[in-house]
Amino acid sequence: MNKNSGKKYVSLTRGAWKKFWRAVKEADIVLEVLDSRDPQAFRMPSIEKRLTELGKKVILVINKADLVPREVLEAWKKALEKEYPTIYISAKYRLGTGKLRKLIYKVAQKKNDIIKVAVIGYPNVGKSSIINILKGSHSAPTGAKPGLTRHIQIIRRGRLRVLDTPGVFPYEDAETLVYKGAIRVETLDDPVAHAVELIEKLKKIKPDVLQQTYGIDDPDPMKFLEKLALKRGKLLKGGTPDIKEAARIVLRDWQLGKIVIYKLR
Repeated sequence: MNKNSGKKYVSLTRGAWKKFWRAVKEADIVLEVLDSRDPQAFRMPSIEKRLTELGKKVILVINKADLVPREVLEAWKKALEKEYPTIYISAKYRLGTGKLRKLIYKVAQKKNDIIKVAVIGYPNVGKSSIINILKGSHSAPTGAKPGLTRHIQIIRRGRLRVLDTPGVFPYEDAETLVYKGAIRVETLDDPVAHAVELIEKLKKIKPDVLQQTYGIDDPDPMKFLEKLALKRGKLLKGGTPDIKEAARIVLRDWQLGKIVIYKLR
């Protein structure tokens, strides 16, 4: 049993939350960035509800489209756009980004005025990469580690004013946040327990995911981690497999998008 199971994590300080909502309230449009591997899981219903109450226009941006078959993306788009305008893109490969700009202008319904756009989403979904693309050059901090963005940044390009915000997420248990890539691997008290939980969750979605990713598998997650440690040469003194390091490899690979699964509607 993971000793952190059921533990709730606070995503931001009170001051950061104030900055987040200040940026959102200033925006005409809010882009909510989702992970293509499981878009529904990366939505934030409580924040969406508040945005609706504030009268904000929301666009759902399914990022990392390069990881998922197009027919799956189309199915998600069709389902989600019943609630909000939806688009799928790959910020990494700059696919669909021109369509995103066009959709922003269309939804804004402003001919010549400045359009303020806030970008929100869980850490590590690609918010900063999308901001870089909207700006046209690399200045917003980017990286694979969750929570890299600390302060609001206003980025200007033509009529667009893009407001970056700190990565946010509701109070959730550790298992959920590990799945969403919202916790730094280095901060986990027990990476092995988290890796086992993640492996079990991923294999329910795609049974052969480990074989496809690593070329090895085992019905027992612990034995799989041993095999992975041996294969990667992660050994302790005496040649014992370093299970913790193998667990960190799995968790990092999930955050980096190296482990590919996808959920169907």
